[in-house]
Amino acid sequence: MFADRVKIFCRAGRGGDGSSSLRREMFVPKGGPDGGDGGRGGSVWLVADSALNEFSHLMHRPHVRAEHGAHGRGRDCFGASAEDLEVLVPVGTIVRDDQGHQLADLVEVGQRFEAAKGGRGGLGNLNFVSATNQAPTECTPGEPGEERELDLELQLIADCGLVGLPNAGKSTFLAQATSADPRIADYPFTTLSPHLGVAVLGGDRRLVLADIPGLIEGAADGAGLGHDFLRHVARTRVLIHVVDLDPPGADAAEAHRTILGELKAFDAELATRPRILFLNKADLIPEDIRTDMVEEMRSSLGSEMETTVVLGSSATGEGVRDVLEACWPLLERQPDQGWSINPE
Repeated sequence: MFADRVKIFCRAGRGGDGSSSLRREMFVPKGGPDGGDGGRGGSVWLVADSALNEFSHLMHRPHVRAEHGAHGRGRDCFGASAEDLEVLVPVGTIVRDDQGHQLADLVEVGQRFEAAKGGRGGLGNLNFVSATNQAPTECTPGEPGEERELDLELQLIADCGLVGLPNAGKSTFLAQATSADPRIADYPFTTLSPHLGVAVLGGDRRLVLADIPGLIEGAADGAGLGHDFLRHVARTRVLIHVVDLDPPGADAAEAHRTILGELKAFDAELATRPRILFLNKADLIPEDIRTDMVEEMRSSLGSEMETTVVLGSSATGEGVRDVLEACWPLLERQPDQGWSINPE
């Protein structure tokens, strides 16, 4: 099961107590204070890691606790501070508190968020020496560490997102374009979780592609697993609409309208995002009607937004490279969205 949401409970370590101790030396019956401070409690940090793509490692370990600081001791011995606890999460993790307020958005590898701060160590009695009290016994306990309940949500980060109706051929496209190995079969809803892959165009040009599970009408209202899937489109900069041409009588234009409608209903900005229309399964269409089908599709798009139309087949690889090459200039024209992609 693809775990792109999880609730965790973080508890930082308590600070160690300060020590109350008086120096004991031969011939010094009333030595001065030598009680050391307590150590700091460990903090809990969330750290974005490119090796992870979901939260399955946290599903059965929702409680994360850092160690407590050591207590101070006599003879000026200060307690050791506890090690911080690092919890690895996927790049693209959004952190919210139990009230739903966003606290962090971890969009870069190595980015960190302090989920719970460790308590400060208590003060030993050597801190309380004064002109009128040369042998204080006062000391303070360590402070408790923070405790937090957090909701973690993953929004995948990719250059291009593959969207389309079930069984349109998105997973096959991803497999052709990249080294990804998504589950593929000839029935709807084979893809039950998003998949990522990296397409190498040559030189330093690389594209991160996300295969988003098939949309159905009403997905924006939560039909099927609509909301769970559509939010993964939010951070893709270009959308590749995959439309099935088979059988020849299928209404490809209507399928495309359904895709646009669901994107717009979920987030109006998604419907205006740069897109490429890939007319898939052309290998199953007689060659003498292919050109007419493409022209009919172009005419159905209207002039609202420029859309590149590519005819091809995910199964044979026809047109896949053309789609990838068409994505590149669109990406170069897109402004920096505040997140980074590093497919290396």
